Amino acid sequence: MNAELALYFHAVILTFVQVMIPAMMALTANGIPWGVSNRDTPPKSSDMHGRALRARDNMLENMVVFTGLVIVTALAGVSNEITILGAQLFFWGRVAHFLTYLFGVIWVRTIAWLIAVIGMLLIGWEIMQHLFM
Repeated sequence: MNAELALYFHAVILTFVQVMIPAMMALTANGIPWGVSNRDTPPKSSDMHGRALRARDNMLENMVVFTGLVIVTALAGVSNEITILGAQLFFWGRVAHFLTYLFGVIWVRTIAWLIAVIGMLLIGWEIMQHLFM
């Protein structure tokens, strides 16, 4: 397994954590009867719960792109220091993004998001260099 795929697996685990945290927050705030119901009424929510939901949604959006990049990297045999750095920037940027979003740290959250995006751009650039130039 190349380093990008290993980092992708770590990102999958991070995504799972980001899905579970707001779910557990909602269950804690609303109780098990609500959790097993059809949830026809919106759950009681806190600001942190709302931030956790938005962070989760943002992670899911970014994982779509990162998934494609890692798959192409693996299939095309494009693995080098730059693609590995890109995957590292994506993963650690997303960890920082989640934590800063969850705890409401503005500006730093956006910088963390940008670091993850730069990681994806690096991977994409290397793929283009390998496949089209």
